[in-house]
Amino acid sequence: MLAFLIRRVAGLVFVLLAMSFSVFCLQSVIPADPARAIAGPLTPLSEVNALHQQLGLDDPVIVQYGRFLSRVVKGDLGTSARTRQPVAADISHYLPASLELSLAALCIGLALAGIIAVVPRIAGGSGGLRLVLIAAGSVPIFMSSLLLVYFFWFSLGWLPGSGRMSEDNVGGPTGFNLIDALIGGRGDLSLDAISHLLLPALALALPIAVAVGRSLDSALREVMQQAYIGTARGKGLRETVVVLRHGLRNAASPALGMVGLQIRLLFGNLLIVELVFGWPGLGLYMVQSLTSADLPAVLGVTIVLATFYILVNIVVEILQSLADARIAL
Repeated sequence: MLAFLIRRVAGLVFVLLAMSFSVFCLQSVIPADPARAIAGPLTPLSEVNALHQQLGLDDPVIVQYGRFLSRVVKGDLGTSARTRQPVAADISHYLPASLELSLAALCIGLALAGIIAVVPRIAGGSGGLRLVLIAAGSVPIFMSSLLLVYFFWFSLGWLPGSGRMSEDNVGGPTGFNLIDALIGGRGDLSLDAISHLLLPALALALPIAVAVGRSLDSALREVMQQAYIGTARGKGLRETVVVLRHGLRNAASPALGMVGLQIRLLFGNLLIVELVFGWPGLGLYMVQSLTSADLPAVLGVTIVLATFYILVNIVVEILQSLADARIAL
């Protein structure tokens, strides 16, 4: 286990270095001027040139990248040209909203994946629901988001179509509105947080449900034909016990691998979903930073999301090894 973690941490550092350098080089390619973005469109050219010198933007890219790495080691990701705030402070402000939305989407997606793959083998008769889920998950994410907003907010008025809460954030130790409302014993705020969370989480969950559900369904189909499954049935065990205790664990490895892949796609889909639903998270922050050529903010968010993705994949590999003894770390 220790050797595995050392290799993965070394790989994490290498990937972050390569990725951050690639993104950093965009500064010398894109036509936008960070100094002009910071100073403003009406600032005289002489002051913009002075800011160039102050920020070291005229230095070679490799020199600028070296200064960037020295700041990152100290936890300094630079200053956002758009918000005029430290990027690290912006990320810590917007990150809880994205994490709350991502975790809710992952839970809903895995539950729907179980409906696609597991429920038909236990209860049967869910073929229609399975077909609806697969059809909904096959729609492009921006289209499904707009359809959810149109039907459940604009047409029916059942759920809110934008924002994270009807009022300001709850405030609490976790930064997750739903959890903080539950900790504070505020049932009204909990329901409000859930109502705002449902539509964007469902939009993110549908692709996860289809991909993981079909992967798990395929693996279960093969596992349920094995001899030990017939032995378990011959002992008189109920089909629910056979599927959950003997089939699901041995079929979990491909599904877990698909979960790791879908989490990578989830981070990309956050940009679209948070923009459509006005969700105040890292995705919306990233989109606004891209439109204003705010390279420090784009680079900071990219590093954070890449780190999360690599750490999630390490956890997935460990879970695959625990689920299937044939897989070694």
